[in-house]
Amino acid sequence: MSRRQLLRLALAVPLAWAAGRAGAHEPLPAASAASSLSLALPVASLAAAPVVILAAGASLSVAAVEVSADATVWVLRRASDGLEASLVFASGAAEAASVVVGTALSVTAVSAGWILSAAGEALCFVPNAIGESLLYDERITP
Repeated sequence: MSRRQLLRLALAVPLAWAAGRAGAHEPLPAASAASSLSLALPVASLAAAPVVILAAGASLSVAAVEVSADATVWVLRRASDGLEASLVFASGAAEAASVVVGTALSVTAVSAGWILSAAGEALCFVPNAIGESLLYDERITP
């Protein structure tokens, strides 16, 4: 995973996860725990389909998983109408998530994008326009 991808992940995912999970009624340690757990989520980008497939509460299934030296691609199929989309990850970003063909995914909408999860475990974050604007790379020199 490149330095830019790690920086994007470190900046966007905790904000998105905490915004969706932390409420006024939750104690601070619970919000901190949720935000620190989300650091391991890979950030994906939609390749060949509109973002409309990621409606909140949508049920998706993994139709195909393609791994190459450059990237990992998940082909997702929406259960309601069969619409398909491809999610592209940088090589190695999706290795931790053991996703196989037939895995059922659920979509949770947060202010900066969507979180895809399977069996209650968050697998990846897909940024929307707001989330993309929060992802940037800046070189810091000593």
